[in-house]
Amino acid sequence: MASPAADDYLKTVYAHTEWQDAPITPSVLAAKLGIAPSSVTEMVKKLAAAGLVSHVPYGAVRLTDAGTQRALAMVRRHRLIETWLVQEFGYGWDEVHDEAEVLEHTISDRLLEGIDARLGRPRFDPHGDAIPDAAGVVEREPFVLLADAPSGHVGRVLRVDDRDPELLRALEGAGVTVAANITTTPTGIELEGTATELPDGAAQVVWLSA
Repeated sequence: MASPAADDYLKTVYAHTEWQDAPITPSVLAAKLGIAPSSVTEMVKKLAAAGLVSHVPYGAVRLTDAGTQRALAMVRRHRLIETWLVQEFGYGWDEVHDEAEVLEHTISDRLLEGIDARLGRPRFDPHGDAIPDAAGVVEREPFVLLADAPSGHVGRVLRVDDRDPELLRALEGAGVTVAANITTTPTGIELEGTATELPDGAAQVVWLSA
């Protein structure tokens, strides 16, 4: 079952559980993709028939082993392209997601390998998301969502969700970037030792080393 739409579904299911454990439901999948629930139901049935997901009516959608491998291949494309756009073309980290959504379906495997080699085979994209290698292997260290980190927790920023460009710009303006050091306090955070006010919603999109 080869289609960009199928790849987008698989990639979205994978990404949903990459940084938290709750499986994705068809309604959440529909919201993330911006597609009518009825259309999602039909596509999920097709993906299940192709052996790429498992699903029971009204239950969660889970990737099979085959679905996971295909999702990882698309995630690799997306994140390498984002990294390429930032490093080679000067894009901001708030500008690359939508571009990568288009390009990931069009470039050849040969070009993707060339991009990977030129960039020095990076392990993480500009937002801190792990880039699977060509075999689908992903490296990731233990993490905690900033909103769930207890007061006094000290950690490096591992990842910032890339779905909201405006919030990404606000975080960058506040100095929150991947690898920055954050200490949580009873009243907020310290960034590199300095008390810093975060934009609204930041605690839900920033992950720290555990």
